[in-house]
Amino acid sequence: MYEFFLGFLLILGPVYAEFTPDYQKPYAPIFTDKPVYSWTDKILIFINAPSWNGNSNQIDSIGESESHSIKISSGENFLKPYRLTETSSSSGIFSGEIILTGFLHDVDGDGLFDTHPKTTGSGPTNGFLEIENGDSVTISFEFADGVVLTKSVPVNWNMGVIQFTKDFFLTTDSVEIHVIDSDLNLNPEIIDSISIDVFSDSDSGGIHVTATETSESSGNFIANIILSKNTSSGDRLYAVPGDNIFAKYNDHTLPKPFSKSDNQYIETSAMIGHSISPINRIQTSPIFLSDRFGNSINHVQPETQMQIVGTIKNQINYDQEFIYFFQIKNSDNSVVSLSWIQGKLSPNQILDVSLSWIPENSQNYILETYVWNSLNELTPLSPPQLTSVIVD
Repeated sequence: MYEFFLGFLLILGPVYAEFTPDYQKPYAPIFTDKPVYSWTDKILIFINAPSWNGNSNQIDSIGESESHSIKISSGENFLKPYRLTETSSSSGIFSGEIILTGFLHDVDGDGLFDTHPKTTGSGPTNGFLEIENGDSVTISFEFADGVVLTKSVPVNWNMGVIQFTKDFFLTTDSVEIHVIDSDLNLNPEIIDSISIDVFSDSDSGGIHVTATETSESSGNFIANIILSKNTSSGDRLYAVPGDNIFAKYNDHTLPKPFSKSDNQYIETSAMIGHSISPINRIQTSPIFLSDRFGNSINHVQPETQMQIVGTIKNQINYDQEFIYFFQIKNSDNSVVSLSWIQGKLSPNQILDVSLSWIPENSQNYILETYVWNSLNELTPLSPPQLTSVIVD
């Protein structure tokens, strides 16, 4: 078997590891790191060309000669020749990068251009290419005489997104806001920043804050604000429980069918709640019975007028609307009286509430009190209180 295999190799002649180009089916596919780019992105380029690995012991390069050049173009702007270098000795994979520089455009609406378009560089990492929105970047490589391989990738603007990290915040929370818009990554080699507006139902003027990019080319921007119970200033926004808070920015890089001159506010919202759970926002004391002069009553007789008195305290540092319900049940568990008092408590205010009652006959009664925020929402603001009263 061994002799047969050796004879087979002798008949074939020498065997070489290096790939010989097939000019009829050239193998040098061109790849980019993304399928679609924004107007100021960095494009990473890879060409898999093992037959151009001329020396397996050193880093080779391709594209710099006029006879077998690499051209990177968009519209009337182009880089040629552009050199790519091998990723490692004998890898046969050649790489480089260019930075798109867009066109003259006012991104934030302040009347000034925010871009610096230019076309310059020879590779592998110093290329800059001016490009219009909606254009494509075409990479071509003359693999062999008369054999040109190409790869095109589109360049488009995107609709931005702004969002709070949560739909509901407590007054003690730090509020984080995200803007995701790759069109605002104006320089993929530095941390960019943008301005956003944040406001609330209680302060429609709000504040302007800066959102900072999470990395050099992420296109993801983050801003943090603090909620204030007094006034708005700096990164502090005046907002009270029950408010909606809003964040927005003006997007001047809108995708088609919008035009270059169009702009649109991108907005989001969230709710603000109390740091104290609803059931603990009002403290209630056990009810007691008194005569019309406020003196406590220990013995209750039928057909005698008395006052049912309860005490409530606002446990939060904001005004709190409330409805205090009195419900009286007889020994058959039937409701014989239902009434309520509606009002508003100032921060930490203590208030006595009372109801006049005349029991009709001798029996055991159950007095129940409930504190809710309103007749519409019926959110309990304190646990119910139950008191047994014997009338004889």
